[in-house]
Amino acid sequence: MARQVALIHTSAMMVGVFKPLCQELLAGAAVFNVVDESLLAAIIRDGRLLAPTARRVVGHVLAAEQAGADIVMVTCSSIGSAVELAGQLVSIPVVRVDEPMAAKAVEIGSRIGVVATLRSTLAPTVELIRRLAGLAGKKVQVTDRLCEGAFEAVVAGDGATHDAKVAAALRELAGRTDVIVLAQASMARAAETLPKAQATVPILSSPRLGVEHLAGMLAKM
Repeated sequence: MARQVALIHTSAMMVGVFKPLCQELLAGAAVFNVVDESLLAAIIRDGRLLAPTARRVVGHVLAAEQAGADIVMVTCSSIGSAVELAGQLVSIPVVRVDEPMAAKAVEIGSRIGVVATLRSTLAPTVELIRRLAGLAGKKVQVTDRLCEGAFEAVVAGDGATHDAKVAAALRELAGRTDVIVLAQASMARAAETLPKAQATVPILSSPRLGVEHLAGMLAKM
């Protein structure tokens, strides 16, 4: 029987981002998606992850396990602490989409840039990087940048403005860091549009690294 993988999203657009990656990297697995856009709306409204929203994240993970999932990945970086809590309450692996990316950034360099389009994702991403660096016994310097107005632009359908704002932040940090992390899965498209000549340091995004990590975990099951 095929292994079942549940992807939990806080934006419907993420289904399209992850579908081709799963088809490429998770051949033979049955993937199903859970989308709850109210989670992200609550985080934006509150400015951070609060307990009621965290409980709903945990509820989605519990429901995915009950639906037969062998492994769950949550694709929103703003709710990482709730993902880790949910992992303690189920008997299947629960993965933060940004953890493989953060681990790779720590492996690559000690000067790490973090770019986000939502303020609520900056702190969780920076905290994750610093925690993983501590576990690795490595001292890192993290520089973060918020792309004001980029998220609002892409929600309004103006992808060009979103990509331009993200690209400007990437160019700014490129000369001051060893590696740059895109704090949200939705930002991967902006890195793809950046001319290679301007990508002077590695720019990491979570979708492919996250799904590659899932593939590795499934191979060991």
